[in-house]
Amino acid sequence: LQQIGGGTFSKVFKARDLLRNKTVALKRIRFDINNSESIKCIAREIIILRKLDHPNVIKLEGLMLVDHDSSTLYLIFEYMEHDLLGLSSLLGVHFSEPQVKCYMRQLLRGLDHCHTNHVLHRDMKSSNLLINGDGVLKIADFGLATFFDPHNSVPLTTHVATLWYRPPELLLGASHYGIGVDLWSTGCVIGELYAGKPILPGKNETDQLHKIFKLCGSPSDDYWTKLKLQLSTPLRPIYPYGSHIAETFKQFPASVISLLETLLSIDPDFRGTAASALKSKYFKTEPLACDPSCLPKYPSSKEINIKMRDNTRKQASQIRRTDEAQAVQPILADSSPTKPMQVSLYSYGFLVS
Repeated sequence: LQQIGGGTFSKVFKARDLLRNKTVALKRIRFDINNSESIKCIAREIIILRKLDHPNVIKLEGLMLVDHDSSTLYLIFEYMEHDLLGLSSLLGVHFSEPQVKCYMRQLLRGLDHCHTNHVLHRDMKSSNLLINGDGVLKIADFGLATFFDPHNSVPLTTHVATLWYRPPELLLGASHYGIGVDLWSTGCVIGELYAGKPILPGKNETDQLHKIFKLCGSPSDDYWTKLKLQLSTPLRPIYPYGSHIAETFKQFPASVISLLETLLSIDPDFRGTAASALKSKYFKTEPLACDPSCLPKYPSSKEINIKMRDNTRKQASQIRRTDEAQAVQPILADSSPTKPMQVSLYSYGFLVS
């Protein structure tokens, strides 16, 4: 029916399952059948999604291949009306504290399920947190997810997590890491919801580290050897300094600051677990989290809607800057960033247009 998301190697479409008469999301993945690494990554994502089964984790409902295109695979998911980034960016929308706590409780419950099953998500951010019309939040996009060793003995890649949500150990090149990477990203999401904007918007990896150390403090001396960091010496702060989270976010409730100071600890061992975060004072302090069924109803909104809105504004701004003496025909903002994809999948019981 329309494109509702996408990344470098995939696009997500809203589609209609004609056999089951329901709306679903189709994630179209293009891959090179001669590239074993590409196939390995796709297989890992599917295996992880099959293993996870929780109300706050997106459900993989099936797979689909197209006869004439062996390099394209469709993953079939339940359809979700919103993502957290798109929802929080709606004009006039302001989340109440019970609402934020409701979303964060669901996020941490889903994350606890992932970690209990030895799965690292590795790309936690507000646009990967989907919300349906009933207010139920589900963790989605497991394209960078992997299984992990609880003892951190198996080296993993550092090229994961979106920059603004990436923990310091990954920026410093650590290849032995665990659940702390997801907890750091979760702290960034919580801070973003209360601040109304990303709290660590670095321009590049060096700037990102500078912003992290300035907000959260510099690492202790044993941090560098404990995480087996080899290339980090030039990036070590010359002078040690402490955390400024409480000072920076003094307008936040005390229980929020306490949770942020834990989740945004420079040392991943001090970030705790998703289960311990659920037991924190944050969720015991009034106002308490509301039930998802009590949440307001919103028009469908996703990250792609924000991008389309921003593109429309840029186009309008460019028109205004043109020479007023030159005749300019009015430009109507297209409702989609690309031409509609014309694909007929009737034989599979789907209609995508």
